[in-house]
Amino acid sequence: MNRINQLFANKKDNVLSVYFCAGHPALIGTVPTLRALQDGGVDMVEIGIPFSDPMADGPTIQDAASKALRNGMTLRLLFDQFRDVRQSVHIPLLLMGYLNVIDHYGFEAFCRQCRDCGIDGAIIPDLPFNLYLRDYKATADRYGLRIVMLITPETTEERIRLIDRHTDGFIYQVSTDATTGAQRTFGPATVSYFKRIKEMSLTNPTLVGFGISNKATRQAACSYAAGCIVGSKFVRLLEQADSPADAVAALHKALESD
Repeated sequence: MNRINQLFANKKDNVLSVYFCAGHPALIGTVPTLRALQDGGVDMVEIGIPFSDPMADGPTIQDAASKALRNGMTLRLLFDQFRDVRQSVHIPLLLMGYLNVIDHYGFEAFCRQCRDCGIDGAIIPDLPFNLYLRDYKATADRYGLRIVMLITPETTEERIRLIDRHTDGFIYQVSTDATTGAQRTFGPATVSYFKRIKEMSLTNPTLVGFGISNKATRQAACSYAAGCIVGSKFVRLLEQADSPADAVAALHKALESD
């Protein structure tokens, strides 16, 4: 069974997924960061593929991607770093990146490398769902790679149910129509959106991402979804901390405070 499916089969709520950008703050920090997150009890990790124009990302992740590119990170180098990752890291791993980079590498070659390295899924924010069904799904399925789709407050119920029928793993529930970035709290409209999605009783679990930074936002997300995804908050902590382990400790502290 794919590790993503195994995770949600065994854990139905309060799932914590964390994002960081490969090559930031250090070019060779990818695997040590993964080990620190696993040792710190994180359930799943999304590793960002740096790109020069990350349209869905806020200033924190944009800055991290720019620094990673200056450090010399590429998708080819990232796969090299993943070569032996499954000897020490056993939690589900996903790559998150933009279609331009993945298509330039070659989508089938990308899926093959993911399978060979033990990458369980991919999130491609600018891959239209209809294009995914037509041109990408069969290849991803052949290599056992879960392609995770995003929904937003503006996504129609018809489209959400279509995504639910044709994907596997989980659905990335974006909390806002804005770009990524930490928030202090979610307003009534966002909570109403969370409730609406929960009441749809989808086949796939959902994880709420964008804006998770403290106890209040994590609890709000976990009240209506299987868990949450932390991105910008951890990216900042990782840059500020002396080590990945210190950044993970600081993240847990932040998620337990108001």
